[in-house]
Amino acid sequence: MDVALALLAAVAFAGGNVFQQKGTLEAPAGEDDPRFLLQILRRPVWLVGAILQATGWVLQAAALDQGSLVVVQSVTTLSLVIALPLGARFTGQLVRRREMVGALAVVAGIVLFLSVGSPKSGNLHPSSSAWWSAGLVSVLLVASVVVMGRRRRGAPRAVLFGLGAGVAFGFQAAVTKVFVGQLGHGVSVLLGSWTTYALIVSALLGFALMQSALKTGVLAPAIASSNATTLVASVVLGVAVFGETLGHGNGQLIPAVLGLVVAVVGIARLSTSPSPATQPQPEPA
Repeated sequence: MDVALALLAAVAFAGGNVFQQKGTLEAPAGEDDPRFLLQILRRPVWLVGAILQATGWVLQAAALDQGSLVVVQSVTTLSLVIALPLGARFTGQLVRRREMVGALAVVAGIVLFLSVGSPKSGNLHPSSSAWWSAGLVSVLLVASVVVMGRRRRGAPRAVLFGLGAGVAFGFQAAVTKVFVGQLGHGVSVLLGSWTTYALIVSALLGFALMQSALKTGVLAPAIASSNATTLVASVVLGVAVFGETLGHGNGQLIPAVLGLVVAVVGIARLSTSPSPATQPQPEPA
């Protein structure tokens, strides 16, 4: 059931990213003008994307409540593959052989990783020291890529801001796994729990960085870098914070890691896709 919910979440995230990108590109303010984050709120197409993203988060939370962080996040990474044809239809993204090969690598790698690695759930109540370490490392990583991203344009900017969004989303997913277990204990428990505020901060940070990545107009690099980082961060957090395990012995672990590498390589291949504005134009006759 967790895999089915995660797959539905991937579909919702894919549609949400595409429609939100269309909305950010319609905003009058430029990439370096933060006012575009307010302008997009008045774009109906962006609001449709926001509703789809919210639906995806609810489905993802339900999946995390039932399954492993590593499994759920691996399946939701497929949103990148689903977003490619939608991006070609609604924002003029170019889908060539390179993109198709990259998408197939992502699917094959994740299928191999999940079928051979057989990730297992671990501790549902991690220690505070584990959370502090994870939070501090996440903040430092996000700050570093944001500083570098502000100096770039086009695809490099999309990749760097996508990396930052991926770290925030990976941490958000980890916190969500704990948060959903507290939903049945009343509002007072939620207001008194650090997970509520960590969830809000990580969600807002991921939102701002992802919209900035989409504002570049380059869909595949933005989503690819975000998904790759989210996947890697989720695997690291699942193992380091929740104590989740992958396979039993080298006979399963090595092929599982190989599958993860293939998926990341496929995402990296997609991250070099050109923006619609930089696609080669035919010479006049």
